[in-house]
Amino acid sequence: MILPSQLHVNCQRAPERKIWLETLPQLLDKLVALWFLRLEAPFDPGGTCSWVCPVVRFDGTQAVLKLAMPHMEGKHEIQGLRYWSGRSMVKLLEADDDSGAMLLERCLPGTTLRSEPEAVQDVIIAGVLRRVWESTTEAAGLDDFRPLSQMINFWCEETIAQKHFWPDAGLVNEGLHVMKELGRPAPTDVLLATDLHAGNVLRSQRESWLAIDPKPFVGDRSYDPVQHLINCEIRLHSNASRLVEQIASLTEVDSERLRLWTFARAAAEPREDWTNTRWIDIAKALSP
Repeated sequence: MILPSQLHVNCQRAPERKIWLETLPQLLDKLVALWFLRLEAPFDPGGTCSWVCPVVRFDGTQAVLKLAMPHMEGKHEIQGLRYWSGRSMVKLLEADDDSGAMLLERCLPGTTLRSEPEAVQDVIIAGVLRRVWESTTEAAGLDDFRPLSQMINFWCEETIAQKHFWPDAGLVNEGLHVMKELGRPAPTDVLLATDLHAGNVLRSQRESWLAIDPKPFVGDRSYDPVQHLINCEIRLHSNASRLVEQIASLTEVDSERLRLWTFARAAAEPREDWTNTRWIDIAKALSP
């Protein structure tokens, strides 16, 4: 069983992940037998938080087997996929709740949205997000998911632990404050994907584009477009305010809240490299 290098690195960062990694071959054997699967070559380069492999089911249909390591942000992926039930998301075909393993609908041809120009990505991401939010306008079932504030608090603790690397303490502290304020639960909250970007949207046949790898939390819909903005780093750095306005219009979210969310993440998101001054420039351009 060959592991993606980054997955192996990430599994060394917590004891429960090391245990998961040690038991991964046995889990794979169990699920292949349980779900009558034939394995194909694993995806290359593969995931950073999961082992993902195309498979063929007993009836000849193609699917994807995803074995996800213990991961705070992705804890409720199975529940989220059940909730969305294929509405702009890949369908969950089978799940092993105890291990977090999933058998998923396979997107064909499966090309990522990164293959399209960023201006096209903007429109498609916005359309997927609107459908994802629309499918959760009913309050029933949302209590089963964690509030966005839980992930925000987790991130803030990580950022504070990196305090000795901060290039601008005032800016980072303001970002932390704004992030916590925006993350407070509200009656208008919906189920968010939280990690929707062009690399997590695949060309498909059932719908033109389907989202994968949701990390569900209940919160402010203005938060959800930020990951796409973060992934458009060069364009965001070139004219942050204009891009935020464009994405707010496409996604039909409050432009001021989207600006503040983008500021907060640019200023105070935990990161491995605080020497990239581009993010400080973006934060300053959007600063309240």
